[in-house]
Amino acid sequence: MKSRLTARLTTVAGGTLPVLLSLSMAHMFNDMFQSLVSASYPVIKDSMGLSFSQIGYIALTYQICASVFQPVFGEVFDRHSSPWYLMLGTLSTMVGLLVLAFAPAAWALFIAVAFVGLGSSVIHPEASRMTHIAAKGRFGFAQSVFQVGGYFGGALGPLLAAVIVAPYGQRYMALFAIIALIALITKRPLVRWQRVHIRMARRPSAPPPVVHRVRLTKRRIYWSLVILLILIFSKYVYMASLTNYYTFYLIEKFGVTTRQSQLFLFAYLLATAVGTMIGGPVGDRIGRKYVIWASILGTAPFALMMPYANLLWTCVLSIFIGLILSSAFSAILVYAHELLPTKVGLISGLFFGLAFGIAGIAAAVLGNVADVHGVEYIYRLCAFMPLGGLVAMFLPNIKLHKPVIGHG
Repeated sequence: MKSRLTARLTTVAGGTLPVLLSLSMAHMFNDMFQSLVSASYPVIKDSMGLSFSQIGYIALTYQICASVFQPVFGEVFDRHSSPWYLMLGTLSTMVGLLVLAFAPAAWALFIAVAFVGLGSSVIHPEASRMTHIAAKGRFGFAQSVFQVGGYFGGALGPLLAAVIVAPYGQRYMALFAIIALIALITKRPLVRWQRVHIRMARRPSAPPPVVHRVRLTKRRIYWSLVILLILIFSKYVYMASLTNYYTFYLIEKFGVTTRQSQLFLFAYLLATAVGTMIGGPVGDRIGRKYVIWASILGTAPFALMMPYANLLWTCVLSIFIGLILSSAFSAILVYAHELLPTKVGLISGLFFGLAFGIAGIAAAVLGNVADVHGVEYIYRLCAFMPLGGLVAMFLPNIKLHKPVIGHG
């Protein structure tokens, strides 16, 4: 009887590709709601009579709630596993979307985006940690599968905003609360898988976890983490200008409609969804350092040209930027996991959180700059950020020790 139960648990806990696809879908729903909120800023701004500065502070509130708590939650998830964390994160997002749809004043918008942000701050570190567990050694591939769901969801948000929110108004965002409820239901298989995984890990006969150590001193490990954080800063300041102000830029410079600008944003975000599958598997094969280097620094020529391009070439260049730049995060995250393999939740929360925090602060700062100098100015200013990819030359080429049993 005992051996039959053990075989059943092993079968349920296996099948890693379906698990990765489910986690990718969870990421897709989460990032779809995020980008929906960002893409709806022009509608919210017009319907509630807000300034660019107020939009910037709303974006800042969201990004802080989606960033500051991520490392904290990640550390908690490393220490205390539970199959219910993802469900709680989606529930928080659903509440935020409902409040956002019926917000009577600006103060309610801050509450709404705080709930959406907290939901994201739960989902990112926990889903990334679960992805690492399900990777079975193919960490770059697993993170790319996970990330592509997020980028695809991020691309869907503006498209749905263009089709539903822009023509019908802010209150129709309540429809997405229903989608959040559907997302909640789709997480049931993940709850079941994680419950079985936890039961297997807690069995007295369960083998201790296998940990791969890198051949670096602690000082070199922490220095490498600092370099990775600098690269995250460079990447996400530039991405904040595109994610939050690309629609405004197209409207102001080329006179397109709000709906047309959201479709251009969809094209850029769809390119990021396609490009994200490159970084992880290629990093598994040739080394993550080279992917990081090529991704961030390789974006620079296109970013420097875009402020001086016409509408067609702006769209083309933004697609190239999305394809190239999106391949970096999976490689950066897995590289950081390899530096501190026993702190996967903490590292995931730190890097996701920092990405959101930087994007939020950048959104607020860039909003104030746009009020003073215009939206076009921020694209000429931010075009130099991808040059920060030069610091990738200081990353070591890490090689793993033979597996070490336990946490050591």
